[in-house]
Amino acid sequence: MTSLEQLGRFVARHEARALPDTLRQKLRLHIADVVGAWVAATATTEGKALIAHRARTSGGLADDVVANCALARLSEIDDIHLASMTTPGAIVVPAALTIAASLPATTAADLEAAIVGGYEAMIRLGLAIDGPSVLYRGIWPTYVGAPLGVAAVAARLFKLDETQTGHALASALTLAAPGVGHHNAPTTSRWFAIGNAARGGLTAALGAQSGFTSDLNLLDGPFLQSVFNITPKLPALLDGLDQPVSIARLSFKPWCAARQTMAAVQALREIMAAGAGPGDIREIRVAVLPPHLKMIDHGVAAGDRASFLTSLPYQMAAAALTPAALDDLSQTRGNVDALQPFMQRINVTASEALLAAGYPDSWSARVTVTTAAGERDNIVSHVPGDPERPFDQPTVTGKFVRFAAPVLGETEARALLAKALGVPDNAGLAAEIVQRIARA
Repeated sequence: MTSLEQLGRFVARHEARALPDTLRQKLRLHIADVVGAWVAATATTEGKALIAHRARTSGGLADDVVANCALARLSEIDDIHLASMTTPGAIVVPAALTIAASLPATTAADLEAAIVGGYEAMIRLGLAIDGPSVLYRGIWPTYVGAPLGVAAVAARLFKLDETQTGHALASALTLAAPGVGHHNAPTTSRWFAIGNAARGGLTAALGAQSGFTSDLNLLDGPFLQSVFNITPKLPALLDGLDQPVSIARLSFKPWCAARQTMAAVQALREIMAAGAGPGDIREIRVAVLPPHLKMIDHGVAAGDRASFLTSLPYQMAAAALTPAALDDLSQTRGNVDALQPFMQRINVTASEALLAAGYPDSWSARVTVTTAAGERDNIVSHVPGDPERPFDQPTVTGKFVRFAAPVLGETEARALLAKALGVPDNAGLAAEIVQRIARA
């Protein structure tokens, strides 16, 4: 039996209700968290452009999947699995809710199983292709994994058998794309790319449902090696499928930024909370993981949202001087001119020693702050929202309201949150959630 056949058997057969109660509660919180990200993204410039484009398309389920997955992903407050370098929730949850909304007979058990299957498929593929390494070659693990994740979701919701599911997963892999290059204007096509990657997964499942087949040997044979120069680590894809626990290692994002910046920002926040005021700080030395240095050691450019999200000097200055800017999805609140003097005090270097602190399961940073009173040093390996510093339901509620209330109003935001938390118990809520976000 090939690797894809084994994964197909898991997706078609597993029952999410068999998860330990702690993991089912964590899954419930991640579903809600992604719904909040999806709503919040509708107010961004890129989100509005996507919505306007969606209004001009012919419509239908596939176009809805494209728009909804792209919105959740562009929020940059969606969940992340560090070791696989994937952001699976933004793909799996909107796809599952959107497809389930079109299938009134879907049960809560099937919807929950579809979401778990999608998370497992995306995360495991990211681990198998060594996502943290290939990302810095220009291969984005989430783009590669999105078709597989959505194919797993759709196959389960369409009740495909394990053979059909294997072919759906194989077809999805042939539709995977490595990335979109570097283009970060408000009109960037990268969100179309991730949305269309999700569409590919739906197409693959529909094709399998219609009897189309694909090469089930794609992962075991030379396909990934010849096309992407990747030799997949198949044990990472298949080990422990009888007890799927990948969601246990999912991280929430505590604010809006590239996750690679967050350990250093958290370290600075903790130093400041211990008594170092912004005006006291003369110099900040930051040691980061070598793979992250190039991505996060730069300034910002007006109109380039991604430059704000990924600039460690900007993120640290905003945390010190204008903390509300960290919750701004559009990245427009920070007065860059006012932040520049603080940014110039920050020196970022790479530290090989940090790789030994659990990378890639944890992304550590070391911050040394110099004040008139001397130096203060702090190493952070886990930020709030990581499994080691987990969010509970009140924390997820606070984050949801903080980001969704500006779009919906607080009363409506809390009502939508209640629906999102109820999805594992009532699949009918999927249609209500999708419709409410469409109205927003």
